Amino acid sequence: MTETLASAGRDRGLSGPSGEGRLAAHPAWSRLKEAVTAIRPAQAKDGSIDFDAEGAPGRAEVERHLDSVIEAVRELAPLLPHDAAYHRALEQDLRRWAADGFGVPDFLDSLLAFQPAASRADGREHLVVFPMYTQNGNPDRNLEAVALRVVWPDWLAELERTRYDNPMFLGIAFEDFTPGYDTHSAVLFPETIAVRKAPERFSWGGIFCDREAARFRRVVHAACEVTSLTLPEDAQGLLTDQERSQQTFVLWDMIHDRTHSHGDLPFDPFMIKQRQPYWMYGLEELRCDLTAFHEAGLLAADGYPQGRDVQYAVLLERLFRFPVTGERHRNYDGLGGQLLFACLHQNDALRWRDNRLTIDWDRAREVTARLREEIETLYRRGIDRPKIVHWLKAYELVSAYLAPHPGSTWAKGPDALDLSLPPRRLVDDVLPDEFPLSLFYEALAKKLRRVIESTRGITAAAPATRAA
Repeated sequence: MTETLASAGRDRGLSGPSGEGRLAAHPAWSRLKEAVTAIRPAQAKDGSIDFDAEGAPGRAEVERHLDSVIEAVRELAPLLPHDAAYHRALEQDLRRWAADGFGVPDFLDSLLAFQPAASRADGREHLVVFPMYTQNGNPDRNLEAVALRVVWPDWLAELERTRYDNPMFLGIAFEDFTPGYDTHSAVLFPETIAVRKAPERFSWGGIFCDREAARFRRVVHAACEVTSLTLPEDAQGLLTDQERSQQTFVLWDMIHDRTHSHGDLPFDPFMIKQRQPYWMYGLEELRCDLTAFHEAGLLAADGYPQGRDVQYAVLLERLFRFPVTGERHRNYDGLGGQLLFACLHQNDALRWRDNRLTIDWDRAREVTARLREEIETLYRRGIDRPKIVHWLKAYELVSAYLAPHPGSTWAKGPDALDLSLPPRRLVDDVLPDEFPLSLFYEALAKKLRRVIESTRGITAAAPATRAA
């Protein structure tokens, strides 16, 4: 059976999606996009519209645009019979928003009706219209519209069914979008949608593997040029083949997402409801990536070429893009990338000499495995420790590889902290940039800044090597 599945990965894993892209090509989509884009500037941060504000449009104008949205959804709905219940609920939520005077929007009913993970099919299209913020994009809850398709090839569906059960995960790709996604955002999460109350549980979460792949290809290509890193031939192929890179990211995302709820974990592995030092979030994200790296090695041994590709992608994305992307204010993804680089460097898996970066890929796999085991041990022992002790032990792990800021209170140890305070108050003593960039990354950040910014709004259609 394994041989059959591996062959399926080779045969179908690099093929194109089965979707026809009918949605974004339909004239009604253009009208929908224009109407949504016209409404967005009138909205406040919470999604409401104050018609008494200076420069605000008239209510009749906004209602006219809203009617255009509803008419366009009705016209597009026959193309998407699998979302019929959602489209009905969406129209009701839109009309209720208008009837309530365009106050803070509440789209809970349509959110509950939208169930894209209930029947995943490769190439299946969805029309998404919600008031929402976009992670790493627009912080305001503006009305957004997205035309997307599902990325769910047969080999991935079989792996999810037999090895990596993750019924809520949805690999997706853009067809088109409104301005909230003309940003660095690469996720579609129900948590971002404006609702009157959060559902007891969410049933889906989508990640745009096409944007991840295109962004990865452009940034890593530039980073390899800057650092004179020569990639192995099979890794180089990831930078020249968008479809292959997308297949890599959708597998990585599925395993990463699943790992948040597997292993020796605290009660809330996502830590959404907790206030913790940001290195705890960084270690959790890194743990999930290193688990994906480990599982990818097993898949590669079983004959899946996507497993080999995931290992290359995890290392290159973590080493090059994560540390130098975004602000330095509690940048936990950046911290995880810095930690991985330092661990590999200090264990001679990579070297920076004569202004040239070299990686011993076999040793990198060994060192990465040891780092994963170190983090797993921290988690396992943390179950028996008080929260503050667990935080301190995690700090010790990170600071064993990365130099803390010289002004850090936490770096001075427990004697410097007021332990009479509740743990959440001790988070106030964490510096915004507790572990600053190294000399290497300070220089790299300057050289890659324009390239990273050029990936704003990137899609699979953009040339991988062109920087703005």
